[in-house]
Amino acid sequence: MTLATMLQALEGRVTVLERQGDLDVSVTAITDDSRKASSQSLFVAVKGEQMDGHRFIPAALKGGVSALVVQEAVRGISLPFVRVEDSKRALGLLGSRFYGDPSNRIRMIGITGTNGKTTTTYVCKALLEGLGRKVGLIGTVAYQIGTRTITAAHTTPGALELQQLLAEMASSGCETAVMEVSSHALAQDRTSGCEYDVGVFSNLTQDHLDFHKTMENYFQAKLRLFTGLGEGHKKNKRAIINVDDPYGSRIVARSPVPVWTYALKSKADLRAEDVQLSIRGTTFTAATPVGTFPIESHLVGEHNVYNLLAAIGVALHEQATPDQIRQAVRNVLNVPGRFERVMAGQPFTVVVDYAHTEDALVRLLTAAEVLKSGRIITVFGCGGDRDKGKRPKMGAAAVRYSDVVILTSDNPRTEDPHAILDQVEAGVIEGLRERSHVQYRKIADRRQAIEEAVREAHGQDMVLIAGKGHEDYQIVGTEKLHFDDREVARDAIQRLGVRL
Repeated sequence: MTLATMLQALEGRVTVLERQGDLDVSVTAITDDSRKASSQSLFVAVKGEQMDGHRFIPAALKGGVSALVVQEAVRGISLPFVRVEDSKRALGLLGSRFYGDPSNRIRMIGITGTNGKTTTTYVCKALLEGLGRKVGLIGTVAYQIGTRTITAAHTTPGALELQQLLAEMASSGCETAVMEVSSHALAQDRTSGCEYDVGVFSNLTQDHLDFHKTMENYFQAKLRLFTGLGEGHKKNKRAIINVDDPYGSRIVARSPVPVWTYALKSKADLRAEDVQLSIRGTTFTAATPVGTFPIESHLVGEHNVYNLLAAIGVALHEQATPDQIRQAVRNVLNVPGRFERVMAGQPFTVVVDYAHTEDALVRLLTAAEVLKSGRIITVFGCGGDRDKGKRPKMGAAAVRYSDVVILTSDNPRTEDPHAILDQVEAGVIEGLRERSHVQYRKIADRRQAIEEAVREAHGQDMVLIAGKGHEDYQIVGTEKLHFDDREVARDAIQRLGVRL
């Protein structure tokens, strides 16, 4: 492919400010990492939050690149180059063209929101597979292409990796890609070059303010998925929006494509009626644009009713029948690290969940409150080098719904774990003014904290281990250590001799 051909992808989307040299030069690879530069490759210099790719142009030249795309003015370069107004946005567009515009060869389902993205993507995948489709998945837990599973480094991969994954999906026969679309990815233009058929909004609550700074910035990043549905050449697009969330109505008002709303409390196109919750699962009647039909799911908690409604909306838009949906929903047994039960012969319930925001923790705890027969024992922490504002709020939420709270480390990263716990504790102390009977402890070592919760539990108690879910590691300092809450809980039950 020539550089000139690739540049066609920028027309009307990214302004080209300057051109030099023969743009018909052949390009056999594209990268924004100078360490991967090679003969006949195109190097795109991107200005990131921490690193400026323009600093690495000399290294890229040494690697033998045949052309450059830059944002800043460059001098003394004899190679063909193009200067654009926004190289970050250009990267995804150029990558898309290089890999054959894969998002135009498959159906694209994008799901965004603070909580519920992972569960909704897994349920969507199951429902669409119930139609006989081969479905690829991109999300927090893993990237899946047919039977191939790739460990996910980010919820939404980098722009070039994303286009390459989509191209692999299209080449392997996938008809649809279901993907979590993070606010970081939208703000950083990682999804530039993707044309979506369906966009789903789950909810918006405080998270990632270390990056976005304000909730309005956070919302505007999420909104880009939906305003972007108006671009491109695909037909039959739709937005599926949770209007029980106050931000949902704002997205509906801005959507350039038809909308289906979903809700439990508000008037909506998709609603759940006669909801019945138990530790064994959930049943309800789905009231939809094509009629009403019963749903039986193994997923637990009211928050999963929202996730199921969103996935049902996607499936209906993709021409699934109610019978196909009912059967596919029944086949979803669990989602990794989302209200995942640990069973090792103990009489009490142990649940591992990814809840790592105030809203997600409240959803987990309120689900547990409906289902509990005994006490709720909650183990959780807050990640280091992340939004500090949510720490006391999560502490207060834990006290509001728990009988015993054990504060511990999550991924402390480069922060002092004890300093993080002190900030969470401030919210705990505030919550104790109204719920003074709640016991709490601080145990910075997460393994010891989980063991303490298991030692504390008996009878009909429910132990909730929140924050890490599917993750099988803990980041301490800059080191990534193996740590799986499910393994640790199971080991603690067995070592402590807990049995029926």
